[in-house]
Amino acid sequence: MKTVVFDLDGTLADTSGDLIAAANACFREMGAGDQLSAATDAATALRGGRAMLRLGMERLNRAQDVATIDAYYPKLLEAYARDIDTHTVLYDGAMAAVERLKADGYFVAICTNKPEGLAETLLTRLGVRHAFDAMLGADTLAIRKPDPEHLFETARRAGGDPAQCLLVGDTDTDRRTARAAGVPCVLVTFGPAGGDMAALAPEGLLNHYNDLDGLVAQLIGKAA
Repeated sequence: MKTVVFDLDGTLADTSGDLIAAANACFREMGAGDQLSAATDAATALRGGRAMLRLGMERLNRAQDVATIDAYYPKLLEAYARDIDTHTVLYDGAMAAVERLKADGYFVAICTNKPEGLAETLLTRLGVRHAFDAMLGADTLAIRKPDPEHLFETARRAGGDPAQCLLVGDTDTDRRTARAAGVPCVLVTFGPAGGDMAALAPEGLLNHYNDLDGLVAQLIGKAA
């Protein structure tokens, strides 16, 4: 059975606003004030909490202060968990595309490097967790993307054949994961890093979720 596997942050939903708010809460606790902006730092936000803390510390001329970054990372996760869906929005047409794929007979799943608990909370609050046959986070297994086994196990738990899946993502990590797995990759162009996606040479580029059905059929064939 064929499976369409989605990344979460920057692919299905723009989570950057809530991530940046959590990081800025940490910088305020340090007495430094807000260091990140949703307008300019969204791409960094979607690379994770430590990436945001490192960027802010660089702006404070404290790039080598690894101990502070390590100390504040759990605090960032706590702040994010408290306000995980204040600014987050699903991308236009994302869930309609998911439902069309399911109706056509594909399994659908999520493979994210967001901690599993946070991903479950976010998807539940957004009211869409039920739509996915499986969801694996960064800590579900002992490995994570770009290790292809993270993708393969996601497809298996969804009920599909790992060799017949396709990964929809938004970063070089997703591209490398699909390449290592030997399966097609579709990268979205509307996320924070959208302008860089063509340079990664994915098998497909997605400008809007209205076009996903055709790309999936072209790259892995019809579900049945």
